[in-house]
Amino acid sequence: MSGNMHIARSSDKSILEKAECGGAVTSILKFALETGKVDGVVTIRAKNGNRYAGVPVLITEPEELSETSGSLHCSTPNIPRFVKEYLDGASTMKLAVVGKPCDIRAIIELQKRKQIDNDNLILIGLNCTGTLSPTTAKEMFIEEFEVEPTEVMREDIDEGKLVIILEDGTSKSKDLIELEEKGVGRRDNCRRCEINIPIFADLACGKWGAETEEKKSTFIEVCSNKGKALIDEAIEEGFIEVEEPDKRSIQLREEKDKAEKERAKEWKGRDFEPLLELAPSERLDYWIREFNKCIKCYGCRDACPICYCDHCLLEANRGFVEGGKIPPDAVFPLTRLAHVADSCINCGQCQDACPMELPLSKLFNLLNTKLSEVFDYTPGVDVEQGPPLSAVMMEELQIEDTFLDMSSINTRLRGSESSNSS
Repeated sequence: MSGNMHIARSSDKSILEKAECGGAVTSILKFALETGKVDGVVTIRAKNGNRYAGVPVLITEPEELSETSGSLHCSTPNIPRFVKEYLDGASTMKLAVVGKPCDIRAIIELQKRKQIDNDNLILIGLNCTGTLSPTTAKEMFIEEFEVEPTEVMREDIDEGKLVIILEDGTSKSKDLIELEEKGVGRRDNCRRCEINIPIFADLACGKWGAETEEKKSTFIEVCSNKGKALIDEAIEEGFIEVEEPDKRSIQLREEKDKAEKERAKEWKGRDFEPLLELAPSERLDYWIREFNKCIKCYGCRDACPICYCDHCLLEANRGFVEGGKIPPDAVFPLTRLAHVADSCINCGQCQDACPMELPLSKLFNLLNTKLSEVFDYTPGVDVEQGPPLSAVMMEELQIEDTFLDMSSINTRLRGSESSNSS
């Protein structure tokens, strides 16, 4: 199914007026709601008009969809957890879910764990090159762009630039790498993300490849039979207009994706290489120093879209982690790491939630990168492929001498606890 591509735009003039890229996604969603293909649409909306407070919403009335058009780069809503926790994992209603690549990947990982009903979902993925922390964004707009945050009507991240469009229609841009070297710009996890086009969704939508069009348009790649049925009927019913992209448009999309992947690899090198160059004991010391800042608020666990246990092993009444002890034993963060590292989709929600600003996304992404190399597994891109640490292959069972000596690690952890108590 991959390879079925369209340059698309809305047929609705009122949607076109508000749309950033032709309004094709909004019109497809409107078609799905009006025809009963879905019972609701999950997307994000600026809370009370505040672009820095985007929240997940369930839309059931087609006329409300226009309020959700456009991108909110300075918001970090937790769409997968919203679907799982507040919409019963789509078990009682059919939903079209719109999200970034990491949102879609988390949903796919939750589908594997029977937490979300795949049959009731249509996944519409949006290209993404990163998001910004609301707090960081507002400070950056004031200090680097010399504008008030309320003046910013739209942001764009493309070709290594952060562009903001102001309420008077003018724009300002800054080099993204220069901003990020100052400690502002995109969130840490976004800088390292190499997955920009969500071809594992039913439809993958974005502006790359459509920039050369005279009219504002969206480049859509159909990635599943479910996605094909939806867009074909939307075309037939006149909700969107499409044309076939030419070779140059396809090539432009591929070139931009490749360039963004190279930028992400550069950031991975900057973030990971200093740690990997350390001796194992020094690396352990680094992480123990970070873990010792933990106040055991459970924010990382509660924000993680992959965590789903009803009875968490880390709760004090389970007896695995001592209650009332701050900071907790290093076993607290290490248990979380062991439970979800193979399925971490690098969404950064854990780090966003951490009041002590632990570099959690770096830890999880580093281990996940290594696991992906060993097991040839990328989380959230194939619903049929199970997490590697949840199963053992026959070849692994036949490997001799697989004993892992934990004595040195335990000694280091006990030594850390003694120094803390003294």
